[in-house]
Amino acid sequence: MSIFSKLFKLFITVVLMPLIPMALLLAYYQSRQKDNILETHYNLAEVVSSDINHYAEDLNWRLSFAQDIQALLEEKKDPLPAMKHALEKYPDINVLAVTDGTGKELARQSREGLFPTDNHLSEQILSEMAQAPRVYIAPLETLQGTLEFEFIVPLKNGYFLYGITELSDLADRLQQMRIGQTGQVFLVSTQGVLYNGPSQWAPQIEAEKLKKHFEGKSRLFKNLHGRGDTFVGAFSPAKPLGVNVVVLQVKEEAYRSLHFANLILMLFVLAIAVLAYYGAKTFARSLGEPIAELAQGAREISHGNFDYHVKEEIGWGELQELMISFNKMTADLKDYQALQLKNQVSEMKEHIFRSVAHDLRAPLLGLQGYIYILSSGKINEEQRREYLSRMEEAAKDLSALLEDVLAVSRVEAGMTLPQRQRLQARPLVASLVNTQEPVAAEKGLKLSYDVADTLSVYADPKLLRRIINNLLSNAVKFTAKGQVIIKAYENEKNTFIEVKDSGIGLTEKQCKEIFEKYRQVDDAAEGYGLGLFISRQLARAHGGELSVSSEPERGSTFTLSLPKEDA
Repeated sequence: MSIFSKLFKLFITVVLMPLIPMALLLAYYQSRQKDNILETHYNLAEVVSSDINHYAEDLNWRLSFAQDIQALLEEKKDPLPAMKHALEKYPDINVLAVTDGTGKELARQSREGLFPTDNHLSEQILSEMAQAPRVYIAPLETLQGTLEFEFIVPLKNGYFLYGITELSDLADRLQQMRIGQTGQVFLVSTQGVLYNGPSQWAPQIEAEKLKKHFEGKSRLFKNLHGRGDTFVGAFSPAKPLGVNVVVLQVKEEAYRSLHFANLILMLFVLAIAVLAYYGAKTFARSLGEPIAELAQGAREISHGNFDYHVKEEIGWGELQELMISFNKMTADLKDYQALQLKNQVSEMKEHIFRSVAHDLRAPLLGLQGYIYILSSGKINEEQRREYLSRMEEAAKDLSALLEDVLAVSRVEAGMTLPQRQRLQARPLVASLVNTQEPVAAEKGLKLSYDVADTLSVYADPKLLRRIINNLLSNAVKFTAKGQVIIKAYENEKNTFIEVKDSGIGLTEKQCKEIFEKYRQVDDAAEGYGLGLFISRQLARAHGGELSVSSEPERGSTFTLSLPKEDA
């Protein structure tokens, strides 16, 4: 295979493969930008909707003049002067009328003058309003090209104030609001009927499509098909007027900047691809197969294949010398790898053997204590059965320790993670105390624990027993008189287990060194100094910590902290 072919494959890997995440990134960018554009439309719709809601609230306040009209009606006076005054004060109100409960007009005033009475309102609506008095605002409608709506105010003695309000200012504002060339704000009824001003273009969209969108969950229009154009936008309901504020823009214009950015990126990628292609072709012509062979050799070595040898005969000049050196380096790396593996295996074996010897000692001492008590013949049958049960439990611990030590070695190497679960702390601590109790009793030590019944700990049960048992056996071993006590408590994030003794204690220097490999407080003591090192490693594998505080001749306190949940 020619160097060009190899470099072309490299070009495919280095240049074209990254195009996949680039395409995904581009698609994500487009999606986010489209959402931002639609969010802008929605924010504009929300602003207009809020203005309409405020206008409706303000209308309720302005209709306070209805009380004056009501007072005139109660005094049987003509309400027309008060109605005329209201029209002069509020130029957006075009018509005011007073009706009875059947809808018959008793008085009417408009900007064009006095009109004869007329049955204009629905008796059913007035009847419903009489039962639940409130200001009624009718849905928006277009009258003679002007946006208007009707309102009804219930008065006392069965009278009603009827009026028509013009929204010319709102219509003018909507016509001035634009997004680009085609984006505008419209008022649309809940049935999909569009109210457009005289200078607004009307998008050719079926009312049924708009109504269907209004009834859906989303307030965004991502693809709203009309006659000839596809629109995007959003809507926000203006409930007081029974309409929806709709912002629409032609989709092609709304996303034009995105399309332009996509085009630039595509041209940029295409330029890189072309340059990379010709660069690979030029590079292939100048170097040839020796470099490709060395590259293949490097890839094999990186995958651990030290038996691979490059073909030295295809090289020339300095390249051939480089290939000879490469093969020699490969042979040296193979020998070094074999030697390193042999040393690692030897060290692992020694570590495992030492751990086994150390960890079997503690439960064996417990068993020896029970055997001594049983052989003394100074116990009754009930005590004998109890001690035999404890011996059986200790024997099970011995069997489990052989597997635990191997698991600990893997934890130290970062190859095994604790299998954590929620445990009740009190039974676990009680079991370990019972195992060490015979040894403590033989030395005259008081062995006790203070653990709440409801306290739980999140840990690997086997590895947690190993840690606590190690701390407890050490405390009993290095305490000549007094007591050893285990306490457990918690805070918001961690659970703490303390093993406190009244033993020989530790200096400040010993506290810093005690968790190192092969470190012992007393050089004459049995063991290899691995217990505390392994215990701290197990604690850290749980995401916790094992620490000590101590003073010489005043005892030591070892504190195990474990997180309540996974970090």
